[in-house]
Amino acid sequence: MAQFTLNELQCFDAVVQAGAFQAAATRLHRSHPAVFAAVAKLEQQLGVQLLDRSGYRVQPTEAGRSLHRRVQGLLQLAEDVGTHARQLAMGEETQLRVVLGDLCPRPALLGLLSTFFARFRQTRLHLHFEAVTGPWERLFDDEADLIVHRIDKSDERLEWIDLGKVTLIPVAAPGFLPFPVTATIAPAQMRDLTQCVIRDTTRRGPGESHYIVDGAHQCTVADHTMKKELIVQGMAWGHLPRFLIEDELRDGRLVSLAGRHYPGVVEDLVVARRADRPHGPIASRLWSYLQEQAPSVRSQLAPAPTRGRSEPRSRRRVKPRR
Repeated sequence: MAQFTLNELQCFDAVVQAGAFQAAATRLHRSHPAVFAAVAKLEQQLGVQLLDRSGYRVQPTEAGRSLHRRVQGLLQLAEDVGTHARQLAMGEETQLRVVLGDLCPRPALLGLLSTFFARFRQTRLHLHFEAVTGPWERLFDDEADLIVHRIDKSDERLEWIDLGKVTLIPVAAPGFLPFPVTATIAPAQMRDLTQCVIRDTTRRGPGESHYIVDGAHQCTVADHTMKKELIVQGMAWGHLPRFLIEDELRDGRLVSLAGRHYPGVVEDLVVARRADRPHGPIASRLWSYLQEQAPSVRSQLAPAPTRGRSEPRSRRRVKPRR
């Protein structure tokens, strides 16, 4: 039986992912000779060539690709065991990282977090605010213990607690549109008007854009609070969460543009965490606490009775454009 080590598997995985021994050594904070020797020893013990070193980039052989798929699972398991052991040794975590997304009703969630961490003062809360795909990025980069945002519920890496539905409504200030507000407003009519959109906080690429009118002038903001201010002041139009604009819709400072072409959207707001990661005792208590408090958040998100032309549609499989 081959007596390969975790170090040899880590070196092999790093070389496959980096495509070069030096790059793998840099990633692992080890020397080039050490990584080269570890992979060579692994090949010797297994009796099979795992890497093709003849080209500019080091490539896995067919056998190497097959083994690499298994190795990734073993390395993930080893990482989970190490993380869990460290958390057991700590007893209780010294910090928890929470990300609130742009769809989050901040007063409600900040109130819950304040109450919880007042009971566990030995654990420091690291709180971040991200938009659009930013919360997912933080979570999948292991930079967040949990997020409050929308997710892809078919992703098996995640588990979640439903907090309620967030209704996004296209709105504008009275008189902003140079034509009557009807249920048949078309994109061509909106193209000459400024649209306010949320800036995606992803650190990779341009990010996602949702509900955008192609060709329209845009102004971008960091969050829905700033977006609301611009729209109320008659500087733009855009989609806003209903919970944020109930008063403005009621007293006429904002008017709904929802109709055939702009029906609005309903998003599921959840607390989410990685299902494929271990969680410490304080993180588990926070999860249980949020499960208990979820009904109160749902009641705050429930829309008040309204009289209007059309109600936003619930999103199912297709991601809407914000």
